Amino acid sequence: MTLRRHATSYAVIGIVQWLVEYGLMLVLSQWVMPVEPANVIGRLAGACLGFWLNGKWTFAGDDTHVGRHAVVRFIAMWIALTVLNTWIVAHLDDMFGLRAAQLLKPGADLLTGGIGFLLSRHWVYKKAA
Repeated sequence: MTLRRHATSYAVIGIVQWLVEYGLMLVLSQWVMPVEPANVIGRLAGACLGFWLNGKWTFAGDDTHVGRHAVVRFIAMWIALTVLNTWIVAHLDDMFGLRAAQLLKPGADLLTGGIGFLLSRHWVYKKAA
């Protein structure tokens, strides 16, 4: 698989994931709860969708597998990136308020999404040796 095919597929799935994640974070943080748990819930919903789609479509190949090892690696990556993403969003909320955090969250998503792409391509979905 080429880098271009991986990146294009990851971006298409990422947009769908992001719409789920961001929409849920906006709704929950606006009416139900603080921005931090709303962000985590949104990221969890997007992650569940993205793990399977990226494993079966984006990174599918002879040297990849969507199984127990991929799940464990994905969870480790997701936790680390969610901590980073939520820290950024919370910091924005503390510094500039909820509206700014909601508006600037896509920047945090682009950063963590780029890191997630590299980790997924080179580590998460690779078959265990």
